[in-house]
Amino acid sequence: MNQINVHDKAHELARALKESDQYKAYVQLKEQVDAKPELAAMLNDFNEKNTALQAQHMMTGKMDEEALEEVKKLYAIVIADPLANMYLQANLAFSQLINDIYTILGEVIRVGQ
Repeated sequence: MNQINVHDKAHELARALKESDQYKAYVQLKEQVDAKPELAAMLNDFNEKNTALQAQHMMTGKMDEEALEEVKKLYAIVIADPLANMYLQANLAFSQLINDIYTILGEVIRVGQ
């Protein structure tokens, strides 16, 4: 397969992603969340703290117990809001789809090394 065909397939994949139920649900819920600045700020705060905690764990192999408890408390608050809960579920579903694609591509990349 030549380079042009690979690029065409990449664009086809991008179009398929945009048409997926996971993407459509994620975008729709993100728009609803963004329309509520306080909820969007709460979700951003949760995501930043959760990402920092995960990064620390990946780099050190350890988790700061205090930070972990804070993230757990924030998560409980976030999922109590039905819209935030649906948004997090949609975000997770779309992320899983993207991770599946990366896994498939990664298999090809590993073989070529």
